[in-house]
Amino acid sequence: MPQDHKRDVPSYLTTKEVAELLRVKERKVYDLAAAGEIPHRRITGKLIFPRAELLGWINGDDAPVTGARPAVLTGSHDPLLEWAVRESGSGLATLFNGSRAGLDCFGDGQAALTGLHIPGGTDWNVDIVAAQGIPNCVLISWAKRARGLVLSPDTADTITGMADLKGKRVVQRQPGAGGATFFEGMLKREGVDPCDLQMVGGLAYTEHEAAASVAAGEADAATGIEAMARQFSLGFLPLTEERFDLLIDRHSYFTPPVQALLAFARTPACHEKAAQMGGYDLEELGVVRWLPD
Repeated sequence: MPQDHKRDVPSYLTTKEVAELLRVKERKVYDLAAAGEIPHRRITGKLIFPRAELLGWINGDDAPVTGARPAVLTGSHDPLLEWAVRESGSGLATLFNGSRAGLDCFGDGQAALTGLHIPGGTDWNVDIVAAQGIPNCVLISWAKRARGLVLSPDTADTITGMADLKGKRVVQRQPGAGGATFFEGMLKREGVDPCDLQMVGGLAYTEHEAAASVAAGEADAATGIEAMARQFSLGFLPLTEERFDLLIDRHSYFTPPVQALLAFARTPACHEKAAQMGGYDLEELGVVRWLPD
């Protein structure tokens, strides 16, 4: 939980702490939040309460202090990004829940930034982000990635296109994930009926989970990126070069956690790691891709 370093108290309070502060039952706090009558955030289904806003609400301030977004990175999973968050010491919490779920989470103010790779009519991510009408944010480039099919050793030489997936066991990604959106689009483009595929049970929520399922022999193929195929020594059929971008709240952009991540991303260590993992192009890292009007 973020801390107010000046007073060494939590910046965000729990439902129980708010109930004690207001001297009411926790049920009343839930009711106030549900009615939108009390400042709150909902992170991974859990209610938290920004202390500064809450005190302003209690004091009846005409203009209560606006609490900062929580230091959370949500959205689609990228192994290089996950590594950089950890190695940079940014302190960002991560919630990899897919591109569209992450965009919804960001739009609700529940995250400082979100990772996206959603194909659009004119460009990756730009169309879908512009359509959301979210103010005070910026879309910046993280990386271009090689996306295609991650293949088991037994099928690596026989699957040369989407049509060859007929009758094969294929990993399912969660609805709304950028990989799922791309995969569905490719099936439609190539005239392949999804009913002709054997979709394995369960959902893969990250690039790592998708590739791990193939490596474990649970599936013959999965939509995925080259970096994960290499990590698990699997076959890889490239189908496109996608853009993985970060949508960042403008205020959060200048906070220490986000600045620590972005500063580390520019170091030789990060670029060397990308080259080692394979399938990454970081030439445009940090370039502004879109700003709201």
